[in-house]
Amino acid sequence: MSGREVCAILAAHGFEQVRQRGSHIVMQMRLPDTTITVPVPDHAELRRGTLMAIIRQSRLPRTEFEG
Repeated sequence: MSGREVCAILAAHGFEQVRQRGSHIVMQMRLPDTTITVPVPDHAELRRGTLMAIIRQSRLPRTEFEG
């Protein structure tokens, strides 16, 4: 899964791109009590551990990133 695909999934769940520096895109979602910030590498293929860290930080169910 590419970084752009992950950003599209995050955007579909309310995250928005706030900045990009080099090869990292920073996605954020503001909630009433907190803000969730997730950096996403803009790579053609993300490593498994990197993808799992993004899923964990985003607080979205893993199933959203499957298939």
